[in-house]
Amino acid sequence: MPKKIPESKIRIYPKAEREILEIWKYTCEKWGKRKADEYVRGLHSFIENLQTDRQGWRRVPYRTLRGIYFKHYEHHYVFFREFKDGTFGIMSVLHENMDLPNRLLEDIQ
Repeated sequence: MPKKIPESKIRIYPKAEREILEIWKYTCEKWGKRKADEYVRGLHSFIENLQTDRQGWRRVPYRTLRGIYFKHYEHHYVFFREFKDGTFGIMSVLHENMDLPNRLLEDIQ
């Protein structure tokens, strides 16, 4: 079951939540806790603004992944879908250097 952020209509699915935690851990090890906190806070703010800032949304170009969009945040791509009730589901957060198509397919299955 996806995790719901109380103040919004955004749900972060467990896989995406784990990826965000891994981003924090990696950033903390490389550049310290302060930078990790700053980056992940910015990422969460970016996710919260997806509903109102539709500029830059891109459709995932694979038939098997219809209805999934992505948007770039610094060094990561956020993959999401919008449901009929206006709720957003954050499915995956992947680094720009990853094999994005294959990792995304793994994440949504």
